[in-house]
Order: sequence, then C-alpha cells, then structure tokens
Amino acid sequence: MPKPLAEQVVVITGASQGIGRATALEMASRGARVVVSARNDTALQGLVAEIEADGGEAEWVVADVADFDQVERIGTRALERFGVIDTWVNNAAVAIYATVEQLSAAELERIVRVNLLGQMYGSKVAIAAMRSRGGTIVNVGSALSDRAVPLQSAYVATKHGVAGFSEALRLELAHEKAGIDVVLILPSSTNTPLFDWARSKLGVKPMPIPPVYEPRVVAQAICHAAEHGGREIVVGGYGKLLTLAQSVSPSLLDRYMLQGGRGFRQQEAAGPDDARDNLFESSTGTGAITGDFGEGAKPNSVYTDLFELHPIRKRIVTLSALLASLVALRRVRR
Repeated sequence: MPKPLAEQVVVITGASQGIGRATALEMASRGARVVVSARNDTALQGLVAEIEADGGEAEWVVADVADFDQVERIGTRALERFGVIDTWVNNAAVAIYATVEQLSAAELERIVRVNLLGQMYGSKVAIAAMRSRGGTIVNVGSALSDRAVPLQSAYVATKHGVAGFSEALRLELAHEKAGIDVVLILPSSTNTPLFDWARSKLGVKPMPIPPVYEPRVVAQAICHAAEHGGREIVVGGYGKLLTLAQSVSPSLLDRYMLQGGRGFRQQEAAGPDDARDNLFESSTGTGAITGDFGEGAKPNSVYTDLFELHPIRKRIVTLSALLASLVALRRVRR
C-alpha cells in the first residue's frame, strides 16, 4: 500500500514547466521530498528554490530523458540524496504540430525518444530502485492515448504507446508480486506552456482543443495516484467523453472532426507562431505552470473528483465487474 505523500520521496521528469512543475509544488506542499528533472537548469533551480523557501526539501537534476544514461543519473542522484524512491512520475514530453508529410525522420525519431522511450527508461530505473520495497510508477499519457486527432500524429502515437507500455508493465509487475503500482494518467487538454514550446508547421501558434483545464487539476490526480495507486485516472470529463465516443463509434467521431475542418481549426490559435521550440534544445527562462490559454480554463473537474478520485469509484468499478461477470455466466449457461 503506498505511503502518504508526507513520507515519500518522489521523482518527477519534465518538471521545469506545466504539469510537472505544478505536481512538484503540490507534492512538496503535502510534505513529499521531490527530485525534479528537465533540460532547463534555470527553471529547475528556481523551482527548487521555491520549494525550499516554503520549507520543503528538493533536488534538481538536468537530464534529457531520451538518453538512458541520463535517466539513470536522475535515479542515482535521488538515492544519494534521499536514500529511497517511492514514486516516479514520467511526465516529460515534447510536441510537433504538422501533417505526417511535413515531418522529417529526425523529428519523428526525437518525439518518440522523448515521449515514449523516456517513459520506458524512467520505468526501468524506477523498478530497479523500488524492487526491494515497492512503490508507484505514474506514467502521464493523454486523452489522446485512446483517440487520435489530426496534426499530432507523432505525439498521438507516443501517447498510445505509453498506454500500451503501462498496461504490459502493470501485468508483469503484478505477476511478480513486486508491490509496484503502475498508474496511467489521461489528461484532457491542459493550459500548459507545451503549446508555447511545441514545434509548429501550421503557420500559426498551436493551441489545445477546448475545453481546457488548469495544470493543477492534473497535478492533484497525480498526487492521488502516488498515495492510492490504481490503474488509470482520466482527468477532465471532456477527455472521458472523447474516449467514450471513440468506443461507441470511431467513424462518427471521424465525421465530427472532419466537419468543416473542425479537428484542424480547433488546434490553430489566432496569433502567428514565434518559431521557437524545445524539440531538440531546452526551453529557456524561469519556467511556468500555465500557458497562454487560461481564459475560461477549468480550475477543477467534477467528473474526475467524483468518478476517478472519490471512493465511490471503487464501488462503481466493483459493481461493473460484478454485472459483467453475471452477463458472462448467463452466456455460458446458455
């Protein structure tokens, strides 16, 4: 059983911006000792200083998760500083907005290495550190782990991969009775700086498909996963609606996205692209939690609070499993 956050040491990748930064601050405020990592050393130093100013304990490690040796260095430094790792959050990600034809081979490889291999590498390092005492691996996927959208083919492919990898890893660790939970987080569109630093070939700045949630909503779900384990958490009712629509009728959802070019238009902001990105080079600056799409962004999710994080969820899942078993039994008897 996972420990309270106040008793945990937590590693978070992609912590310089957005969800990772919000998660580090939220966990530290609850008493966790955190090890934060990203490529932007300035942002990491500022984050650690902020945590320590509030009385928390933190360590920062500059690393590119696309390189296994650098990911190992994160784990090594965490163990040197705090002695254990209780939760490892694989959060680092980059994005490209373009058609498949516009993507170069190098761009495709890079996004796969960061978004997918980075989570695989992080999970391997986490397992080695947790093998003797258990723990929790939190992999940050997306609502797009279940359903694709245009202009994000490479990103979507990696998020699908994260979901499949998490499921396989969960089964392996359960079979071994390793005491390590693997929790997949599936956020809806979130107001993070990801869109400021995404590479765009649209001619305009990219934007999240509305409606949009604030990063703290995702951070709270990750904190819940660290303390309670589980299987997966969908953050935001609109993300859940997307996955349900996909399961009911993918072709109908296709038509919805294609109607009037809706699935394309909703990802194009009004302003021109600034031509900066962090695909191959680190972001710069002091880091930020939120992006430029906070107007109307939702500060909470009633769906997630009630059906994903609330204890009632366990009852619903148990009841659903019971009903499914009864249906299967009736079929067998026939």
